[in-house]
Amino acid sequence: MSEVIDVVTLPTLHGGQVEAWRRRSRFFAVRCGRRWGKTTFGITWACDGAVKGEPVGWFAPDYKRMSEVYEVAKEILGPVLERKSKTAGEIRTDTGGGVDFWTLEDETAGRGRKYKRAIVDEAAFTNDKTMFDTTWRKAMRPTLVDLRGACMALSNTNGENDQNFFWRICNQPEHGFTTYHAPSSSNPLLPPEELAALKLSEHPLVWLQEYEAEFVDWSGVAFFEKAKMLVHGAAVAMPIICDCVFATIDTATKTGRKNDGTGVTYWALLGTAHPLGYKLAILDWDVQQIEGDLLIEWLPSVFVRLEELARECRARMGSVGAWIEDKNSGTILLQQAARLGMNAHVIDSRLTGLGKSERAINVSGYVYRGEVKFTGQAFDKVTIYKGNARNHLLRQVLDFRIGDQDKDKEDDLLDTFTYGISIGLGDSGGF
Repeated sequence: MSEVIDVVTLPTLHGGQVEAWRRRSRFFAVRCGRRWGKTTFGITWACDGAVKGEPVGWFAPDYKRMSEVYEVAKEILGPVLERKSKTAGEIRTDTGGGVDFWTLEDETAGRGRKYKRAIVDEAAFTNDKTMFDTTWRKAMRPTLVDLRGACMALSNTNGENDQNFFWRICNQPEHGFTTYHAPSSSNPLLPPEELAALKLSEHPLVWLQEYEAEFVDWSGVAFFEKAKMLVHGAAVAMPIICDCVFATIDTATKTGRKNDGTGVTYWALLGTAHPLGYKLAILDWDVQQIEGDLLIEWLPSVFVRLEELARECRARMGSVGAWIEDKNSGTILLQQAARLGMNAHVIDSRLTGLGKSERAINVSGYVYRGEVKFTGQAFDKVTIYKGNARNHLLRQVLDFRIGDQDKDKEDDLLDTFTYGISIGLGDSGGF
């Protein structure tokens, strides 16, 4: 057995991870900040078990996150690999161990198996309604009975929510978990000056949640501040020159759902910061309820408007096109754009795969630093939508709350807002 272990190279743990390894218990929650290395820590523990001949279960919130870990584990376990199947979600080693991979979109994940080790990755981002009482208690926890197995839950925090699985196991001792708290700064490989700069530039509550791994109460907190998107209380003028203009589109997804709409927001990327400090300007927006086939007739008007704005803002690169989610009616628009030679792009699945709160947090630093501004045209615009006359983009952005579970709240333009900032400036300005 020792010879087998010698040929498998496990990831090298940094000091903070070594400390967590020493403190681990049978039921162990690691609450850690971004870039601490939680997934690497979990992979190390999982592969260590598989090499030693143990059955291991890996549980992730969705297929994408599960798939990424599968590839890393397959590489690590290569020297002892007996068989593998990404479709079946399993790796088997010639030592008699292996790792089963499950997504927690399946409420019965793991049911009928037995594990010596189980890892719940991104545990705070599981389904609040089903994870604790259904998936954990009825499916996962029984897998640890036969072999007296251990469970490790790894995650950053995701608000203060007593229905959330990770919040419960970290704050309610009766569930049997001990907790190791690891802020980002406990990773000695992260440059302290970078963390210090982030602390100054991020929304204070985002810093506490994302980097200090504290449970933050977001209730009642207006996440995007209007003042940050204005200059001395006023919208900015239309740019007299910019690098390019582009649009982000969110389309209706379910026919008949009362809050479905199609929203578009138009942007100017300044390239280098404006003398007033901003880099991205909201030029215009629109939101409508458009039935299926009529979307195809509506799409050309977006590109006409982009060309108008490119001329008005003297865009050096002109219009660089519209970004559309490749999903439901958005897929139809992308196909139509390709047939007509329109410059349409698929929004990266890494963005669309995130929840609204995660997308908002990822772009919050740019808004907090004042790098995104409303022009007067976008700020003062009022249209009638669903019988209400107002600035719908401004209303949706200012009304957004982290963790809001209201399924009926209008958010078509909010999505175009967060998508636009991500596409124009990057995901968060941080790590």
